[in-house]
Amino acid sequence: MGGWVRVPYFIDLKKPQDQGLNHTCNFYLQPEEDVTIGVWHTLPAALWKNAQEKDQMWYEETLALNHPVILYLHGNSGTRGGDHRVQLYKVLSTLGYHVIAFDYRGWGDSLGTPSERGMTYDALHVFDWIKARSGDNPVYVWGHSLGTGVATNLVRRLCERETPPEALILESPFTNIREEAKSHPFSVIYRYFPGFDWFFLDPITESGIKFASDENVNYISCPLLILHAEDDPVVPFHLGRKLYNIAAPSRSLRDYKVQFVPFHKDLGYKHKFIYRSPELQQILRDFLSTADQQ
Repeated sequence: MGGWVRVPYFIDLKKPQDQGLNHTCNFYLQPEEDVTIGVWHTLPAALWKNAQEKDQMWYEETLALNHPVILYLHGNSGTRGGDHRVQLYKVLSTLGYHVIAFDYRGWGDSLGTPSERGMTYDALHVFDWIKARSGDNPVYVWGHSLGTGVATNLVRRLCERETPPEALILESPFTNIREEAKSHPFSVIYRYFPGFDWFFLDPITESGIKFASDENVNYISCPLLILHAEDDPVVPFHLGRKLYNIAAPSRSLRDYKVQFVPFHKDLGYKHKFIYRSPELQQILRDFLSTADQQ
């Protein structure tokens, strides 16, 4: 996990209002001993006036009001305060969702050593924290990039214990970390060298890092939406399509809606700008209204 440690950040994560999030509360949770994770709770935009000067307890209590919740699992670089993430929170807030976003152990101001197991456990801890406060309101899991691997790990475990989310949304997903590493632009100059798999990819597998979404979808039982831009330079479009082709006929998903939404390369959304799509609101509304009935 050497490439996934915290990176420098230049914002005060304790002050989400500095990023234009004036209806967001920063707080910390402790999934395990010696692990503390920083969390942002952004309210639905309709509640922003009431949120001024309110404390964390007030924010928690709003989760029981009549609004759905999205647990957002971010990608590899930066923190929960990354600009493209903040812009997505704003979009989702405007659409009426609570957004809970956090930094995995070892990212941002979160303490602990990153690992696939640890990241998944952090996500599970936050999900359970939400469910303990959100009553009967729908809770959706949204993963982006590396966060899609965390998301499928999480939702597989939730389904295995029979507490699935109302839906899973994967933005710019890959099939598994080995295939993503092989397709990543940084590997282009090396991947045709003799021994590429042995030198670059086998150590990833041997270290226990899998993020095997292509396996996990066979154990997931909830509606699944995949969003991917054709011009994504980080996680190639074909990996998102491949994951959909594995998920769509999966026995575990046969009773649930599985949808793949491509974004044409001419739109220029690349790896992290799908939030700019004017169609995103209707895509989410249509998909999640169906999901809530399943």
